[in-house]
Amino acid sequence: MPIDPDVQHQLRRVLASLEMLLPKPVPRIAWAGCHAANWRRSSLAGYLEPVSSIEGIQLSDLLGIDEQKRVVQGNTLQFLAGYPANNVLLWGTRGTGKSSLVRALLHSYAPQGLRVIQVDKDDLVHLPDIVDEIKGEPYKFIIFSDDVSFEVGESSYKMLKSALDGSVYAPPENVLIYVTSNRRHLLPEYESDNRGAMMVEGEIHHGEAVEEKISLSGRFGIWVSFHPFSQDQYLEVVRQWAEKLAGKSGAKLDWNRETQDAAILWAQKKGDRSGRIAYQFASHWVGQKLLLSVPGLAPMPLRHG
Repeated sequence: MPIDPDVQHQLRRVLASLEMLLPKPVPRIAWAGCHAANWRRSSLAGYLEPVSSIEGIQLSDLLGIDEQKRVVQGNTLQFLAGYPANNVLLWGTRGTGKSSLVRALLHSYAPQGLRVIQVDKDDLVHLPDIVDEIKGEPYKFIIFSDDVSFEVGESSYKMLKSALDGSVYAPPENVLIYVTSNRRHLLPEYESDNRGAMMVEGEIHHGEAVEEKISLSGRFGIWVSFHPFSQDQYLEVVRQWAEKLAGKSGAKLDWNRETQDAAILWAQKKGDRSGRIAYQFASHWVGQKLLLSVPGLAPMPLRHG
């Protein structure tokens, strides 16, 4: 019996709508030539999207965080060598080099088989799917989630906790998880959290609220803390960046008290002393000085009136 033309038209519309909802076929990533990928959500699932190029930041470009570099680099080298290694929580003040350190590791060790998959915090619920995509690959993968913070009970919080705990969703041996956060325990902390603490035989026992907050961060084998620079550290990093940036143009710029005062004022206006702020000032200052040295390109003085 032939289908009524109106019904056929409606069926075509339904099929067209379904086709728009279904994820498009995505070819499997050839990791030999791809060093990094992002996990992208589609309407029903998700897929790994190759990153065509990675930032050319070097470990030597990260100034003022030598101890942090030593710890994270050492753990990553253990991982690449096939030795026991830990999941890592990099926590602390913004702009201090947490995520830049992970990118620099990829740039340095991609030839040795390191690969990085960046996953948004809300997409950590897809960890089992991501792991299924890479568990048979002959490379070492860091699943990297940047600037993470949770509220207790979030689905991503529970999934990450399960993965770090080595339970049902434990990643295979070729996968580690590196996370950055401004919060040491990845959760907001309140004064009321400490009300349930008690002393038992001379030892402090945390209340339930605190125990829940540290239950996730405690599953990371390594904590690496990043803190604001002292003024002397900040000025030293500014000076080093100024030398590096000027050197790229074959220039040598004088470091004097006037420059130092300008760098301090820059940090005060930003309300922060960090590697990021130091780099921003050095870029501004070096760029200005180099521009002034080029005939015809120096900025015209402002005229009033």
